[in-house]
Amino acid sequence: MDYLEKALEKLKEWVRKLIEALLGPEPQPEPEPIPIPVNDPQRR
Repeated sequence: MDYLEKALEKLKEWVRKLIEALLGPEPQPEPEPIPIPVNDPQRR
């Protein structure tokens, strides 16, 4: 059973590499902007 799992993992890896070669790398999600604190005077 362990051999079958290893073979499936290899197959998944090959398919992923094939798709990546044909379509290009998987798009990375855009990083979220980091909020920058601003010193605003308190309004009363």
